[in-house]
Amino acid sequence: MRVFLDTNVIVSAVTTRGLCADVFRTVLAEHELVTSPRVSQEVKRILKSKFSVPDGLITEYLELIEEDAIIAHATDLAVPGIKDKDDVEIVSAAVAAGAQVLVTGDQEVQGLKSIRKVRIVSPRSFWEELTGNKTL
Repeated sequence: MRVFLDTNVIVSAVTTRGLCADVFRTVLAEHELVTSPRVSQEVKRILKSKFSVPDGLITEYLELIEEDAIIAHATDLAVPGIKDKDDVEIVSAAVAAGAQVLVTGDQEVQGLKSIRKVRIVSPRSFWEELTGNKTL
């Protein structure tokens, strides 16, 4: 399955143990990870400003992710109901890449439920779908 992980999922995966880390590992091991330049920029900004991760470590981390990921570029897709232009760009990139699912913790984006052929789900819902398990 082609899976686009939003910024908040990737940041949570690298900064905490738990659900997002498990989702991230499973996607890397068993599915096609899709990301975009916007996600990389946001991950870099958040890891640096909120977690004080050194630039060199962030660069290495992003290079490892991008090495096996499909890099998607946004198109001029209208996304009704989304106010944040960065979120519009991420949703657009997921659609452009032919992702089957966009996993995000962003409530506003989750509210779309789907756009074109891309389902939009929370990390918890995606984990339950992958494992058939309601608990971690």
